[in-house]
Order: sequence, then structure tokens, then C-alpha cells
Amino acid sequence: QVQLVESGGGLVQPGGSLRLSCAASGMIFKTFAMAWYRQAPGKQRELVARISSGGDTVYADSVRGRFTIARDNAKNTVSLQMNSLKPEETAVYYCYAERRMAWGPENYWGQGTQVTVSA
Repeated sequence: QVQLVESGGGLVQPGGSLRLSCAASGMIFKTFAMAWYRQAPGKQRELVARISSGGDTVYADSVRGRFTIARDNAKNTVSLQMNSLKPEETAVYYCYAERRMAWGPENYWGQGTQVTVSA
């Protein structure tokens, strides 16, 4: 059974930093692209950052230069380092895994971790 478990969320002041981690189990981690999404109250879930199985990264324009996604295939983890956080980035952050197989896409979501940016 695939599990994605996020950790590292919490309350941080504007301009502060936070590091999220996602531990994956029950899957061949290195074959999956991994991503972080976020969903603020009343808004749609949006992509924050993505890292391919080969290590290529993609960032939302709003976070590029401030956030860094990284993966550790030996530990089956993906992290998101978030710097210079803004109040509007308050949201639930979700870990996401996907891969495309011959029979179709395969994807999984974590349960999410709350990030609150407030003074």
C-alpha cells in the first residue's frame, strides 16, 4: 500500500522559512515524479514544485527563487525548502507522486500539512 506522509508544517512569520518533508513507502520511489501542491481556503489546489524521476525541476512562477524541491532516492523522501514566506502562501501543502505506465497514469496524494504564515 502506497503511503505519502508529510511533515514540517506549522506557523511561521512572514519572511521566515520552513522545510517540508514527504516520506514515501510502498512504492518504487525512484520511478515516480514527485511534487508539492498547495490549497488555500476557497481556492483551487495548485502546483508549487515538481521534480522528475531524473531530477529535473519545475516551479510555479510565484515561488521560483524562494522554494527548492529536492529528492533523496536512498531515503524515499522529497523535501520542499521554503524561504521568504508570504502570508498569502498560507495553505495546506500536499505531497504528490505520479508515474506513467503502459496501462495509464498512476498517482498518489498525501494527507497534507498545514502551513500558516502570519505575524
